[in-house]
Amino acid sequence: MRTTYLSLLVAFTTAAITTNAQVKPVIKAGVIQSTWKGEARESFTQLVDQTDGYISSRNRTAFYVGAGAELPLGDFVSIEPSLVYTQRGYGIKGNLTINQLKIDALDARATAQMHYIDLPVLLKVKPVAGLQLFAGPQVSYLVKNNLRADVSVFGFSLLNRDIDITEQFNRWDVGVTGGVGYEFGNGIGITAAYETGFQRLDKNQNFKAFNEGYKAGLTYRF
Repeated sequence: MRTTYLSLLVAFTTAAITTNAQVKPVIKAGVIQSTWKGEARESFTQLVDQTDGYISSRNRTAFYVGAGAELPLGDFVSIEPSLVYTQRGYGIKGNLTINQLKIDALDARATAQMHYIDLPVLLKVKPVAGLQLFAGPQVSYLVKNNLRADVSVFGFSLLNRDIDITEQFNRWDVGVTGGVGYEFGNGIGITAAYETGFQRLDKNQNFKAFNEGYKAGLTYRF
């Protein structure tokens, strides 16, 4: 699947260049609300529902930043390959409170902090001036995955540690992304996008979980 994706990328890029298209550099950055989806997520949610609020799931709010090149294929259509650094992840939080004293007796958090390099190739359509609709495939490489563990009792920290769990996860993910944007006359744009992965996160395939996220960001086209 990755080989097919890269072959399509080369084909699209070559087609755009051979049509004497004007390459327009683009930089982008924003925030991402990432989570995991699949059977493992559903099972975990059912477990959380039985804990009367003592345990809750935590989507990870992080950021992405990158650059690309818009390659026009006509007046209203273009493709945009990009290279983007993106943070993803998912976590849980446990909290036990002494209600009478309103004191947090126990606070524990564990978050998978995933660091990816993404290569999306977007097909962009501009039906009216400024408005952009985009979608396309995306291949991602997991650079590092830390499990961030924090435990405190009565406000005193007992554990504050990063555990490298990279080798327990698949390095590669292939998925799709798409969304909508608006670009102003000065080249600044705003975007909102959804993404989902198709590759199981667990390297040993002991559980079914996949990346999922929502992005909001800014772009600037030179």
